[in-house]
Amino acid sequence: MKRTITCVEDLRALAEKRVPRMFYDYVDVGSWTESTYRANSADFQRILLRQRVARDLSRRSVASTMVGQDVAMPVAIAPTGLTGMQHADGEILAARAAKAFGVPFTLSTVSICSIEDVAEGTDGHPFWFQLYVMRDRKFVQRLIERAAAAGCSALVVTLDLQISGQRHKDLKNGLSAPPRLTLLNLLNMAGKPRWCLGMLGTRRHTFGNIIGHVDGVDNMTSLAEWSSQQYDPALSWEDIAWIRRLWKGKLILKGIQDVEDARLAVASGADALIVSNHGGRQLDGAPSSIRALPAIAQAVGSDIEVHMDGGVRSGQDVLKAVALGAKGVYIGRAMLYGLGAMGEQGVARTLEIIRKELDLTMAFCGKTDIRDVDASILLPA
Repeated sequence: MKRTITCVEDLRALAEKRVPRMFYDYVDVGSWTESTYRANSADFQRILLRQRVARDLSRRSVASTMVGQDVAMPVAIAPTGLTGMQHADGEILAARAAKAFGVPFTLSTVSICSIEDVAEGTDGHPFWFQLYVMRDRKFVQRLIERAAAAGCSALVVTLDLQISGQRHKDLKNGLSAPPRLTLLNLLNMAGKPRWCLGMLGTRRHTFGNIIGHVDGVDNMTSLAEWSSQQYDPALSWEDIAWIRRLWKGKLILKGIQDVEDARLAVASGADALIVSNHGGRQLDGAPSSIRALPAIAQAVGSDIEVHMDGGVRSGQDVLKAVALGAKGVYIGRAMLYGLGAMGEQGVARTLEIIRKELDLTMAFCGKTDIRDVDASILLPA
């Protein structure tokens, strides 16, 4: 029976059926009590829209720019780890869908497909690369050089993973780098034949940006030993200055939640910042991204491009974020639900759904150009 997919929730439900439990849970999880994870989505629902009527809505556009790049809508695909475990060759498929749609794709440092895999898979089409600053600075420098060689047009540096938040589902599922294939995990995978066939058909099963690119790390055992001690709690703004000197393209800083840190981001010379709490996966009890956004946009929005991620599941969410000062909005879980459900076609469907919802909601609010959207489309809190 053909499925009718009308919203991101339909894709989530389908992904839950098709993706092995440990990898589905990796996406659908927050830290500790998951209060921030839930607030990321719930706080969008508390924002009310102002309906306007009798406006000429015959010509509408949601096209915009992000860090000087033309985009079909002010949306980028967020960097997500282990994307290639949601669907075989997942990073390549998501990048292709983003390329065809006209929005940026951001590849994670801890992706399954490598920088070079994605560059080859998209015929050299520019994409963005997300950088984790590891203790091994030689490796970090090589990553930056590889991203430049692959033609990446922006570098997204994540600042909020110096230490890792505790995620109960991942611990109970034995998710690690590499994942532990327990009997329960293997039995669950056996019940996902579509996923298994895809994985049998690809050679990409490990962390493509790491194995073979770090001295002494050439297999999954050595990877586990290396990765367990690599996130750097000593990361500081001096490291951002070092990265800024190395990277000549657009620089985006991800993980800003505080106005003071936003001002430091401006001082660093970055081109954009992302208001983000890592999808509710780090500091549980932190404010939702949409709640943190307005103060940061008001404080530094005239000095740096302000983006946001966290809890975005619809085009209405995108519109609300833009109204509150975001120049760009990132989708992570929504994209992964589409990928896990239907592969490249599912990512394309996610983007289509969000664009349609964005366009229609903008029209109901009496606007015809996304670049004219501001807080006037919202009702007072």
